[in-house]
Amino acid sequence: MRRKTNTLLRIFLFLLCLIIVSVNGEYLIGLGSYDMTGPAAQVNMMGYGNFDQVTDGVHFRLRARTFIVAESSQGTRFAFVNLDAGMASQLVTIKLLERLKSRYGNVYSEENVAISGTHTHAGPGGYLQYVTYTVTSLGFVPQSFEAIVTAIELSIVQAHNNLKPGSIFINKGDLENAGINRSPSAYLFNPKEERSKYNTNIDTLMTLLKFVDGDTGNTIGAFSWFATHGTSMSRNNKLISGDNKGAAARFFEDWFNKNSSTNSTKVLGRNKGMFNKASKIQPTGGKTCANTTSQGFKVRKNKELKFVGAFCQSNVGDVSPNVLGAFCIDSGLPCDFNHSSCHGNDQLCVGRGPGYPDEILSTKIIGERQFQKAVDLFTTANQELTGKIDYRHVYINFTNIKVQLADNKVVKTCPAALGPGFAAGTTDGPGVFGFQQGDTEINPFWKKLRDVLREPSPYQVDCQKPKTVLLDTGEMFRPYPWAPAILPIQIFRLGSLIILSVPGELTTMAGRRLREAVKETLISSGNGEFDDQTHVVIAGLTNAYSQYIATFEEYEQQRYEAASTLYGPHTLSAYIQEFKKLAESMAKGENITKGPSPTDLFSVQLSLLPDPTGDSPPPGINFGDIKQDVVVPKWGTFTKGDRAIATFWSADPRYDLLTEGTFAVVEMLQGKSWLPAYDDDDFCLFFKWEAENITSIARAAANVNSYGYATLEWEVPEEANHGVYRLRHFGSTKETKESSNSYYTGASSAFIVS
Repeated sequence: MRRKTNTLLRIFLFLLCLIIVSVNGEYLIGLGSYDMTGPAAQVNMMGYGNFDQVTDGVHFRLRARTFIVAESSQGTRFAFVNLDAGMASQLVTIKLLERLKSRYGNVYSEENVAISGTHTHAGPGGYLQYVTYTVTSLGFVPQSFEAIVTAIELSIVQAHNNLKPGSIFINKGDLENAGINRSPSAYLFNPKEERSKYNTNIDTLMTLLKFVDGDTGNTIGAFSWFATHGTSMSRNNKLISGDNKGAAARFFEDWFNKNSSTNSTKVLGRNKGMFNKASKIQPTGGKTCANTTSQGFKVRKNKELKFVGAFCQSNVGDVSPNVLGAFCIDSGLPCDFNHSSCHGNDQLCVGRGPGYPDEILSTKIIGERQFQKAVDLFTTANQELTGKIDYRHVYINFTNIKVQLADNKVVKTCPAALGPGFAAGTTDGPGVFGFQQGDTEINPFWKKLRDVLREPSPYQVDCQKPKTVLLDTGEMFRPYPWAPAILPIQIFRLGSLIILSVPGELTTMAGRRLREAVKETLISSGNGEFDDQTHVVIAGLTNAYSQYIATFEEYEQQRYEAASTLYGPHTLSAYIQEFKKLAESMAKGENITKGPSPTDLFSVQLSLLPDPTGDSPPPGINFGDIKQDVVVPKWGTFTKGDRAIATFWSADPRYDLLTEGTFAVVEMLQGKSWLPAYDDDDFCLFFKWEAENITSIARAAANVNSYGYATLEWEVPEEANHGVYRLRHFGSTKETKESSNSYYTGASSAFIVS
C-alpha cells in the first residue's frame, strides 16, 4: 500500500512540476556547439564558383551551433542548427537524420530538425549532392562532407544532453549599416505602392532570442536572424572563414565569456631580467605529440562551453555587406546602375566593404556591427516567449507546381534553369567575361557550348521566359541530377515566434511578401491564437539549397538573383502558396501530407580530387622545425598592430583536421610555463599552408612530393597584454597514403610585446 502511495505521490509531483513549468512559461532548453572546420588545403571553396579559390589555411574556425527547445522531456520539440557554411545540403540533412535516428529513434526527424547556413563563401565545398554545386570542387569531397555532418550531429547531441528548464526572451531592432541592396534596379521593378510601405530597399530588422537557465538565471545563449551576405571575404580569399556572421559569433561569445568570467589572468610585468631571459629562448624544433595534444592548447575548450551565440541568415538574396557600393576597378567610378558592369565588362565592377581595400577589416567591421546590435538587443530583451511548440514540414516537387494567382489564373513552375545573368555574377563576386546582369540573349559560342551539355526543351524555353536558358540544369541528369526537383519547406513555432525554413535565398521583397502571407494566414485561420504581435522570421538556406527566389517583377529584369531563380517566374508565388498551406495546417492543428522524398544520391557521387599520398620533410628536417623564425623589429619588441610571423615545415593539413584542436597557437610565458593566449579560432591569428615545389628535373626523375610549410601570422591585438610570447604549430602527416597518422608540434623563438 505504501509503495502504491509513493508511486501516486511521484506522479502527482511530476504533474505539478509540469504545471509550474507551464505557468512560468518555461521550456526545456539545450544548446550545443561543435567544430566543423573542413580541409584547410587544396579544396575549392563553396560560394563564388571560382575554380582558383581553393583553401590554403584558416583565418578562424567554422562551427555548428544548435538550440533545442521542448515542452517537456516527452513533449513536442525542435532543433535548430546554424552552420558556418555556404548553405544547407539535402545530402547532409539525409545522412544526419540517419545518425540521429540510430541515437534517438524517432525523437528527431526531418520534420523537427532545421539546418541553416550562414552563407559564408569561405568554407570548403564538395558537400552538396547535385552536380551544379560540385563542379568547381571537382565533385564530392568526403572529408568536407564528414566534417559538417559530424559537427551537426555532435552539436545536437550536446544540446540534447544539456536540456533543462529555462526561459526564452525575444527582442527586435534595426541595424542600418551592415548591408545594402546590390541589385537596386531590380528592386525598383516591384510596384511603387508596395515599395512605399518600406523605408529602405533592404530589411534592416534583427530578431534575437535569449536563452536563460531556469535554475541559475544565467544566460546560456542567443540566436539572431539578420539578412546580409557572407561575402565580406572576396572571391580571391583562400583562408577558411565564417565571414562576417562567423566573426560576429566569435566576438559575441568572447564578449559574454569575458564579462561573465570571475577568473583573472596573471600578467607578466616588465621584468628586465625575464625579458633578457626570454630573448635567449630558441625554437623548440619539431617534436612528436599525440593526436589530441592540440586540443589542450585551445583557448576555448568545448567541454567548458558556457554560452552559444549564433548569427543566422534570413532573406539575404539581394543584400550585400559591401556597404560602400560598387565601383569600377579601372576608373574608380560607380558601376552601371542597371547591369553592374563597367564599359560592358562585369568583371570590372566590384563592391567595396567598409574596410576597403582590406577584406579582413571589412569582415571585422560588418561582424562587429551585427555583434554590437545583438548585444544591445540581448541586454534589453524582456519579452518572454510562452505558448506552444509546434512544427510542420513537407517535401514538394518544385518543377511542376500549379499556382493559383490572385486573379484566379493558374500558372506552373518549371524544371530548374539558370540564365545568362547567373554567369555574370554579382558585385560581391563578378562572374564570367562576356556576360552582364540583365542579359536575356546568349552569344553563339555560349549557345553551342550549352547545347553540348543539354539543349533546353521547347517547353522549358517557354516556361522560363523572360529568362533565356543558359544551363538547363533541371533537365540534366548525367552523371546524376544537376539541380534539385524536390525541396523541403518547414515552419517552426515557438510561442509567438514563427520560423520559416526556406531552402534558398529570398530577395528582400520576396521575403517580405512571404512573411506577410504566412502571418495573415495564421491570424485568419488560428481562431484568435495568432495576432499582430506574432513574430515571423525567415531562416534562409535551410535544409537544402536551390539558389534564389526573386519576385515576379524582379524576374523581368533578369539580374543575377532573377537569373538564378530556378523554377521560373512564378517560383515565389509557389513558395507563398505552399507555405500558406503549412501555416493553415499549423493554425488549425491539422496534419499535412509529407510529400515525395528527395533522392539520396550519396552512392553515385563522383570524387575527382585526389587525397594526399604521403608527405615527408626535406632531408635532415623534422616536421615542426622552423623554416623561418620570427623576425623581431629593429627596436626589439612588437607593439599593437604589428605582425609576428614564423614559418614551420609542415605536412598537408588534410591528413587530420585537428577538430576541436588547433593548427596555430600564440603562447604567453607565465612564470615558468607557456600558456595558450590565442589559437586559430581567433580573428588576429592566421594559419597559412602551401607547398614548396622541388625542381622540375627532380619531379620528372622520381615520384616525389613537394615540401609543405605552414606560416603563422599573429597581428598583435589591442587587448594583448605586455609580455613574452612565441608561436606554436601543430600538424599531422603520413609517410604513405596507407600508413597511420603521426603528429608533431614545434614552437618559434620567444619575442616581446610591449
